[in-house]
Order: sequence, then C-alpha cells, then structure tokens
Amino acid sequence: MRMSDLLSGARRAAADWNARMLAQAADGTRRGTRWGRGAFAFVPSALAIGVLGTALAQGALAANFSVTGQPFTLTSNGVEGSGFGAIVNTPAVGRPDGTSTTSTAMARVGFASAHLAGLCGIVHQTIAGVPYSLLLTGGQTVTATPPATFTTDIDASNLYIQATALQAYGPTTLQNAVLGQSADQVTVAGKPLTGALPGGFGLGSAGGEGGSSIALHGLNATAYDAEMAGALVLPDLKIRVVAGTANAC
Repeated sequence: MRMSDLLSGARRAAADWNARMLAQAADGTRRGTRWGRGAFAFVPSALAIGVLGTALAQGALAANFSVTGQPFTLTSNGVEGSGFGAIVNTPAVGRPDGTSTTSTAMARVGFASAHLAGLCGIVHQTIAGVPYSLLLTGGQTVTATPPATFTTDIDASNLYIQATALQAYGPTTLQNAVLGQSADQVTVAGKPLTGALPGGFGLGSAGGEGGSSIALHGLNATAYDAEMAGALVLPDLKIRVVAGTANAC
C-alpha cells in the first residue's frame, strides 16, 4: 500500500471520529467522562504517527520526530555508532505563540551508522488541562537501569539528535575522535552538522570520514529533535497514549 493511501485512510478515520464526538457533544446526552471533547484534536496526530511508524518499521521512510518548543525523552539500553560527530549550536526553538528563539545552546550529535539496543521515546502533552504521555517503543524493552552488556536490534543510518542533555550510564568507548575540532570541520556522512560555526566546539573524526566510532552503555537524552535522514529498521513498533506523566516505557 502506498504511503499516500495510508495517510488518506488515517485522515478519514480521524474525521469520522471527530464527527462522532461533535455529534455526541451536541445532543446533550451524558456519556460518562467527556475527555473526548478536549482530546479529539490529538487523535489525528496519533493516527498520523501510527501510519508513519508502520512505514518506519518496514524501513520505508526517513523521519523527523520533534515537538515544537517542547523537549522529549529518548532512551536506549545502548548505542553503537560509526561516523560519529557532535557540535554545539543554537537552533530555532518554537514558542507557543508561534514565534521562535535561538537562545538555547544544544548539542547536535550525528551518526553515519547507528545500532541501538531498543528505543523508548516519551512525549508529554496536556490536553484540556489533563496530562497525557505518548510512548513510542521499538525493539527490546528499555530498562531503567541499563544492562552491563547489550545486544543491538535496531539499525539506523544518518541519525541525528538535537539535545540539551545526553547521558550514558555505563562505560563509553570512543575511538579515532578529535575533541575540540572546529565545528565547521565536523562532518557526518559527508555533510557538516546543521548550525556549525567556524571555531565553535566540535567532536570529529581522526580517521577520516566515518573513521570515528562510539559505544554508549545506556542512553538518556533530553531532545528537541531526532532525525533519521536515512533508513530506520524498527522491530516491534508500539505506540501508546497513557494518562499521566510517564517517565519510563
């Protein structure tokens, strides 16, 4: 099935759901908790994420995960990457009023090739004053305490993360890297990292393009953007919306 057909089906489903909720609200009949009035606008987004997730799980689509002006959490039991690079930049961050600011310094981290031991993404959102969490998981279960050793089960190429904080919980192995390279000289998959400034801090490769590698035991990132510019193979994809503020998948 083509991606356009999947998206069209998601839009029709969302429209039908919204119409039912509006009709029920209009007839004045009490039907238990009326959270549907506030949540109906969230359903099209959830459906669209589900459709995109299906294509991602089949390695059929590049994608960008972001929530305007709001950080989200990405965790994994471990990451092994090659063609690694990182810089500090100040990307545009959206505000609720539609404007943007570039006053927040972040690290932009890129991998030409990355292998992850499970993936957990958590987005917090408030709908009609009620907190909800969107949980996106793939591969093995990501544990609160990362294992001492890990086996990867998710493959990604041209993976980029824009984060205010990125932490590993165990030993980190970094090979063929240059700490303090000029940001504009750092490349990932043959391209400079977005927002790089000449003379700015950079972590690049000493072994030529693709020569650096990194292994992170456990990963916890407070991210504003996660971009998969290449293919992503994500087994056992699950997307759930739960009430409350979830801190783990």
